[in-house]
Amino acid sequence: MDFRPPLARALGLGSAKTGTSHWWMQRVTAVALVPLSFPLIILLNLCINAPYLETVSWLGMPFNTVCIVAWILAVFYHAALGLQVVIEDYVANEGAKIIAVWAVNLTFLFLALAALLAVLRIILIG
Repeated sequence: MDFRPPLARALGLGSAKTGTSHWWMQRVTAVALVPLSFPLIILLNLCINAPYLETVSWLGMPFNTVCIVAWILAVFYHAALGLQVVIEDYVANEGAKIIAVWAVNLTFLFLALAALLAVLRIILIG
């Protein structure tokens, strides 16, 4: 039994069956960001109150580095997913929608790479 209107049946419109994974990834990254934010808060506190060398040595510890890198990856991916949903919901023109989603994804990719390179530069160069 097909509950779609006749026009949707004629155009072949319907579920693309990709919304579930997008929804789950948004939730998984949100849950992952909760514990990953604690090392970020410690890092920001060190950046404000501690000397530079103490901050670099804290960031140089492998566990702390992994936590900050994981936070960077999760937060930029989570933000890109969220903005993609906003664009898909509120941009009517299909061409503009596709371009906006691509622009958002590329922007967040470059920002994530810049943040990762900054962390790696701090760790390697000190």
